[in-house]
Amino acid sequence: MSGVRPFPTRSQPKLLEQVRDAIRARHYSLRTEEADVRWIKRFILFHDKRHPRDMGLQEVQQFLTHLAVAGHVAASTQSQALSALLFLYQQVLKQDIGWIEEVVRAKQPQRMPVVLTSDEVAAVLRQLGGRRGSWPRCSMEQACG
Repeated sequence: MSGVRPFPTRSQPKLLEQVRDAIRARHYSLRTEEADVRWIKRFILFHDKRHPRDMGLQEVQQFLTHLAVAGHVAASTQSQALSALLFLYQQVLKQDIGWIEEVVRAKQPQRMPVVLTSDEVAAVLRQLGGRRGSWPRCSMEQACG
């Protein structure tokens, strides 16, 4: 059986296994590991399965911009993807990809606080029902400040 070759052995684990090992060595949560691995897979697939060591700053910027523009992701989602890619390059590949500037950032949602007047709070409490005086006086004071 001289024609049978043994399976080739790898001297180094595959990239995603290296990512998992690096995350586990730092005692990150399982959810962080899962999320980071997913973002790294998406990054690789976005660039037609090129290895990240053959890519750099420009490809990271393209991917993050794509997430914001075409993917319509939230700012926090884009930040999570950026964090995963920075971890990949800095901690696993030991490559400095530089400062990431040229990225279209996802928009932060504008939130308006909802504030009711004293009369509006009183109307809400009346609509909740119950007999007169069943709501403690402190409810009105706490609601109105």
